[in-house]
Amino acid sequence: MPHRQWVFSIPKRLRVYFITNRRLLARLSQCAWKVLSAYLKAGVKYDNAVPAGVIAVQTFGDFQNFNPHLHIIATDGCFYGNRMFIKGPTPAVKDLEDAFRREVFALLKKEVNLNEFVIDNMMNWHHSGFTVYCGKTLWSDNEEGLENLARYIIRASFSSERMIYIPASKTKTGAAKVIYESKSDTSSKTFEALDWLAQLTTHIPNRGEQMVRYYGYYSNKMRGMRRKAGADDAVPALMEPVLTSGVFRKNWARLIQKIYHVDPLLCPKCQGTMKIISFIEEPDVIRKILVHLDLWETRNHDPPVAKDTQVPELMYDDSYSQLPFADAWIQ
Repeated sequence: MPHRQWVFSIPKRLRVYFITNRRLLARLSQCAWKVLSAYLKAGVKYDNAVPAGVIAVQTFGDFQNFNPHLHIIATDGCFYGNRMFIKGPTPAVKDLEDAFRREVFALLKKEVNLNEFVIDNMMNWHHSGFTVYCGKTLWSDNEEGLENLARYIIRASFSSERMIYIPASKTKTGAAKVIYESKSDTSSKTFEALDWLAQLTTHIPNRGEQMVRYYGYYSNKMRGMRRKAGADDAVPALMEPVLTSGVFRKNWARLIQKIYHVDPLLCPKCQGTMKIISFIEEPDVIRKILVHLDLWETRNHDPPVAKDTQVPELMYDDSYSQLPFADAWIQ
């Protein structure tokens, strides 16, 4: 089935309500799905049509500012009948902005008693501050595009490659600083180290807080109903696995190359492709090989000694038991 990316965002004036009450983020995703679901259903002619979507809540802007917005991967159409799918028409995002704005105002009026004067004032803004973005259609054979999109919507809040740390000994003020570059590398912003950490903590979810939610045909409820009816296997999935178990076990090399841009199976001497002879899992054998290659370093050190206290005898674990010993752990 074809899918599209959608992005729903809100104006700066309303973001403060979500930073002080993170439970509103879940309600915000419900507002977006209510509007998008109704829009997708209106694009088909069947009464029992059901769209599907995955919504990821992001709270960060380009410089770690608190900017709650929603990234959505939604079907470009609806399911209906018995395992049937119909593609919808080309969407017009302007149709959704006003409906999304009214849903958010209704939410904040109910949850935080947003003043009617504020709502009336913002409803008359020439630029509402609410934006809806719609991407191009991604078909099921575009696995790379779907994978990149799925990875993008759940990416980390900051990139270590764009961050430069300056220790306190190298600053005039005697306070450590962090320089963070924009995503486009055209500008940067300097933070006090403590301010940087304080701003970063605003993006940490609460315990049990779900940042990715499934709606419509992909929701847990509908999946459970299909499983109960014995029709779950007959339903087409977002991406069907095409790898055998043997090939999948070797997939770790591709994942390492994609994330770290280093091919672990490329010989550093001749640049040829290496092959796996066997997996060595015995800790004693691993240690013997690494000691022979002068690569064994435990890096253990004594903890600081407290004053006027008796230091107990310490036991160190210098074995290799703390590291994964099987490729199954990597998966």
